[in-house]
Amino acid sequence: MATTAGEARDGLSQPSGIQLPGIVLGVGMGGFVDGILLHQLLQWHHMLTSTDQDHIGVKYYSPHTVTGLEMNTVWDGIFHTVCWLSVLLGLAFLYARVTHHRLRVWTSPVLWGWMLVGWGLFNVVEGVLDHHILGIHHVHAGDDQVWWDIGFLSLGALLVAVGFLLQRGGRPFDPGAHSGHHEGRRT
Repeated sequence: MATTAGEARDGLSQPSGIQLPGIVLGVGMGGFVDGILLHQLLQWHHMLTSTDQDHIGVKYYSPHTVTGLEMNTVWDGIFHTVCWLSVLLGLAFLYARVTHHRLRVWTSPVLWGWMLVGWGLFNVVEGVLDHHILGIHHVHAGDDQVWWDIGFLSLGALLVAVGFLLQRGGRPFDPGAHSGHHEGRRT
């Protein structure tokens, strides 16, 4: 049964939107970009590469020794597992909410906007927590590490802003609608 725009504004019978699936997918994808690009390809850091300077007393595992690299690789694997689970969860949320017009969802700036928001939130939360509060690693350790860490946070904030603007520019989407007519709120 379709809702009227008035019912949607009043909070009655609002469809489950694609905001949550988009954000959860973005968190996972942002984590994969971080892990694959910064941990594996550029090898700037691993999960525990700055624990010799951390704020919580985690044992240091030098990435320049076999034993240290093995332990960092295990923690990178745990990190990638969390990213993978986030992507699976986001896809499950999206699949459960979108019953018709799936192609239209994947081409929607609303979904991609929310995914950018999720990626940006990943950068901000991971950057504040791991780089600044815990200090277990930095984007690129060394004399200028604070600037790399600030740049990572700035990129995160930019992704949130661009993603939010992108999704706001998209057409409202009711993931359960049977017809081409869109009703309800933008989610």
